[in-house]
Amino acid sequence: QVQLVESGGGLGQPGGSLRLSCAASGSISSIYAMGWYRQPPGKQRELVATITSDGGANSVDSVKGRFTISRDNAKNTVSLQMNSLKPEDTAVYYCYADILRGSVRRDYWGQGTQVAVSS
Repeated sequence: QVQLVESGGGLGQPGGSLRLSCAASGSISSIYAMGWYRQPPGKQRELVATITSDGGANSVDSVKGRFTISRDNAKNTVSLQMNSLKPEDTAVYYCYADILRGSVRRDYWGQGTQVAVSS
């Protein structure tokens, strides 16, 4: 079995910072891309940022220059440093990982962690 467990999140102030982390555990052969999605209240889930196994990172325009994605391949973790928070960053954030387990490769998802940005 494979599990993705998120930590971090909570309440942040406009202009402030929060950090999300996600750890993958279980019977893992390889992890390819990892990343973060978010689902704002009443809206569809949307991509935030992704990072490849060799560190190539991409993020959507709305978070560029404010959010930084990173990963630690030795620990099977991915993190999202969120700076200069805005109220529109309020959402449930989900981590995902493209994982090879034995001969089966598929995406796995965390349970989601709430981020609320408000003064």
